[in-house]
Amino acid sequence: MAKKKKQLPLPLYEEVKELNESLFNDQSAWGVPSYLKENMVHTFRYYQDGALRFFHYSQVANEFRFRNVNHVLFNMATGSGKTDLMAGLILYLYQEHGYQNFLFLVNTTGVLNKTIDNLTNKGSDKYLYAPSIEIDGERVEIRQVSTFPKTQSKNTIYLKLATVQRVAADIYTQKENAMGEEDYARDKVVILGDEAHHYSASTKREKETEQSWEKAIATILNARADNKLLEFTATIDLDNKNVYEKYKDKVLYRYALDRFIQDKYSKNVKRIQSSNTDIDNMMNVVLLSEYRRRFALEAHDTYIKPVIMFKSQRVDASNAAHEQFNELIENLSVDSLKVFLDRQAQIATEDASETLAMAHDYYRHNEENLADIVRDIKRELAPSRIINANDTSQSGILEKGHYEALNSLESPTNLYRVIFAVARLTEGWDVLNLFDIVRLSDDPKAKGTKATTMSEAQLIGRGARYYPFLLDGERSFTRRFDDDSQDSLVLETIHYHTINEPQYLKNLVSALDEMNLPTGEDKKNPLLDVKVKPSFKRTDAWKHGKIYYNETVEVDDAYYDSLEKYGVDTKNDVVMPYIAALKEVSYKDEQVGEDYTNAYHVPLTFDKRYIEKIMNRLSFYHFANLKKYIPLLTSRESFLDEQWLNIYNRTIYVTIPRTMDSSVLTPIEKLTILERYFTDVAKQIKAGYSKHRGTGKFIGYPIKEYIANYRKRVPNYDTGRMKLQQDPQTVQRYELREGYFVYDSAIINLTEKQFIDRIAERVSELKEVYEDVYLIRMDENMHRESAKNNKLKLHQFGSGHGEVNLAGFQPDFILYLQNADYFIQIFIEPKGRNIEEEQWKEDLLTHLNEHEAEIIFEDETTDVKIKGVRFYTMHDGRGTIKQLGEMLLGRAFQGLSVEEL
Repeated sequence: MAKKKKQLPLPLYEEVKELNESLFNDQSAWGVPSYLKENMVHTFRYYQDGALRFFHYSQVANEFRFRNVNHVLFNMATGSGKTDLMAGLILYLYQEHGYQNFLFLVNTTGVLNKTIDNLTNKGSDKYLYAPSIEIDGERVEIRQVSTFPKTQSKNTIYLKLATVQRVAADIYTQKENAMGEEDYARDKVVILGDEAHHYSASTKREKETEQSWEKAIATILNARADNKLLEFTATIDLDNKNVYEKYKDKVLYRYALDRFIQDKYSKNVKRIQSSNTDIDNMMNVVLLSEYRRRFALEAHDTYIKPVIMFKSQRVDASNAAHEQFNELIENLSVDSLKVFLDRQAQIATEDASETLAMAHDYYRHNEENLADIVRDIKRELAPSRIINANDTSQSGILEKGHYEALNSLESPTNLYRVIFAVARLTEGWDVLNLFDIVRLSDDPKAKGTKATTMSEAQLIGRGARYYPFLLDGERSFTRRFDDDSQDSLVLETIHYHTINEPQYLKNLVSALDEMNLPTGEDKKNPLLDVKVKPSFKRTDAWKHGKIYYNETVEVDDAYYDSLEKYGVDTKNDVVMPYIAALKEVSYKDEQVGEDYTNAYHVPLTFDKRYIEKIMNRLSFYHFANLKKYIPLLTSRESFLDEQWLNIYNRTIYVTIPRTMDSSVLTPIEKLTILERYFTDVAKQIKAGYSKHRGTGKFIGYPIKEYIANYRKRVPNYDTGRMKLQQDPQTVQRYELREGYFVYDSAIINLTEKQFIDRIAERVSELKEVYEDVYLIRMDENMHRESAKNNKLKLHQFGSGHGEVNLAGFQPDFILYLQNADYFIQIFIEPKGRNIEEEQWKEDLLTHLNEHEAEIIFEDETTDVKIKGVRFYTMHDGRGTIKQLGEMLLGRAFQGLSVEEL
């Protein structure tokens, strides 16, 4: 087993983290100000909230009152939204601490141009602020400048964006219209240093260079006592003792790449290793990419445009590969495709890529359509849809239009599918629909140095950003499918196609490990058998015992005769907050209303073309799908009529700041606002429709018929911390020999294993009261393909549920206890993440205890009790074990730890 790297102490981070935890449930805990929610296009995710909160505490908490915390570093994963955080910090420092001058630094023009769009270009799709920024009723302007003015205007934020090379040159070489040290001393300045790992060269060398970037930044920071330096990076080399000494008391917040992937904000990452030639690898990735596009359309009725990137070590080799690729596509025919597929089948090994095998099988099974498929490939991957991102000169200028195209690859109007590049796209490139990176074997002798493989690992991390494609009319900003399933491998996984050279692979894996980027080889992952123990099959519990779930009743189609039955209001006018309509929204955010004190409602003007475009775009509104949820609907057009949505007899209002002119709403913004409304309606319809609803009547299902053997995969990570058994979310197979556990093993994560261990510690105490004590793992794989699976679900019943969810769920564990007087069944759900999003499940579990009088049984038995407990979290943070003791023994278990108490 790989050893877990020792964590070096980071005093500032640990101190603020401890302060944050102590204030978590305190009234003095700080929340994100309303002016940030109102003026930012994106809703902050929980970790961005945390980063901003940590910074706030470092500036105002009593613990830091006599310290000038003016230099901090945010160590956050690639793709986690560091620029969003910067944008929020600009407004925070302006409003709370009176800063008007901000200097953004980075070392590449590519990142610089992207950030100019993010922070200053209102016409860009990537602009991060509202079109009109308003704080406390005052309109605030963000003005891009090359020098900070000597006389500064009220309600103005001055933003200088430049490369660190340019700023350093200006510091060391005084010239007209350039900013020297004295200019940064005149008014207080905040430096925002992006890709900060580039700014420690002198520190690493243990020698101060006379005119280094690092020294120039320090000169600006030290020009005034109240100047601040906020640095941002995904890769800080704390293993270097000099870098560690520099940053140990400056790292303020950390959000690691493995946590980003565990939280499902990214794609999964798989490596495809083959000994094929570059040409064969090109052909394989073409087939895989087209398979992705077709699979999305055929299996999920949604369109995606998967992008391929070909990565080379040298520009001349990249350009040659570009020509080879064009020839490959031009010469592709049905016959050559068949020959290629036959050859790949002949050379396939047991360790061959599972995803490529699925793609190859798709084309073999569609042999009669290969002519159409080849025609589509030639259209989709034509030369006009390829970008060569290599500089042809030292100017660093791409072919006209290519810079904008590279930064808008997700746009429906952007048709580019293929990119050839060397080093241009390793930093600052925001792309979501990159699904394949192919490392070409430019030089047979090249082993891949540590520097080059680290650069490739960083590129993989950047490409792993999640693509929020439409599914059932909804966009999700987190992964939706089970890892390693067909859906996940095709639609939620980025594949890195490597060269099969041992030293190169060793260096690449080492670089991925160093970045803590969880990846695994894309190879067949066998299903493992989990079996009911023979010893359990000899017990009375197996022979005569039952497990209980509540009955559902069928709802007649005639019931759904209006959208009110789904919880949709079709009588009153609609009010859509302008900013919220453009945000990424999480479960938690939807529970909290926006503050629009200084705002007003304006009618949204639109015609039928807008509605038609949205209903065509959102597959939920395709008639065949609508009909599934609204059985009485006669046509898609009638959905808009008075009987149903009544859209044309009501007014849709948009809430906008008073300083914003309603006439500035663009057609795209109108479309986005209407799409958000129709998406909300789709969610309500889906949540409010079910052919079955839960009741308070519980049915007993014989254990011997419903507790069955099953098969399941163990995710095959071999890089990053997720390969370690110590990580709470790492799934492993555990052998469980103890008699209280029904199965011979369990394929579970560490949180679930810890829960099992804590129950094991209490079995002897429970057996003093209960003759039978068994813990049953209710894995969804038990009856995945069987109708039995739908029966073994707990459904909401009665009233008083915060969030209505009619689908029901299967809690992960049942604690089965019986004595001479009665039988108790307790539903238990360990939870390591997504607690807020799945709070309705915990509410349902506790609902069982609060509404015990509403529970009845089919056989009118009185000796059965059905209970539920709070989520079990790591180290029992919610006191679940204590709750179990009080429920089962009338007291706490003996020997509870401080955590459990």
